[in-house]
Amino acid sequence: MKTLEQQRQEFSKGPFLATPISGLIAWLLVALSGIFSDWVTVWVLFIGTGSIVYLALFISKFTGENYLAKNKTKNVFDGLFFFTVAQAVLAYAIAIPFFLIDYTSLPLSIGILTGTMWLPFSWIIQHWIGIVHAIVRTVSIVLLWYVFPDLRFVAIPLAIVAIYVVTLVILNNRKKMV
Repeated sequence: MKTLEQQRQEFSKGPFLATPISGLIAWLLVALSGIFSDWVTVWVLFIGTGSIVYLALFISKFTGENYLAKNKTKNVFDGLFFFTVAQAVLAYAIAIPFFLIDYTSLPLSIGILTGTMWLPFSWIIQHWIGIVHAIVRTVSIVLLWYVFPDLRFVAIPLAIVAIYVVTLVILNNRKKMV
């Protein structure tokens, strides 16, 4: 049996591209729908962000991660990673009541709360990108929520997309930098 540290090192070797690609796609769809109608965008946001994990499962087959591979070696940190995903899903319990009071709170609450999963991810892989992703995402979302009140369903998702692009570049190049 491998030690936790050995399992962490093994887990950290993964590319970790499928989930951020999936998030990028979902938030890009939210931004594009935000051009048309807030109420359409509300549904796109709920369905799109709720589908990130399923889209990531599909995309993982093409990134070499293959989350559902039957022959994949068991690793404690795979389980922990999926718990961070579950944590992000549970954030809807906070977002939905605020949405019912002010529907424009949705990109703020979902954007920040689902982004918290990057903090434990950063600790797991022992790389700073998750911390930077979570902090930049949170600060950007709050600023944009106040600065562009009429464009919350476009500006906030576009900022999240931009943060995902930078995150993907860094994740993809992190082994080359070591």
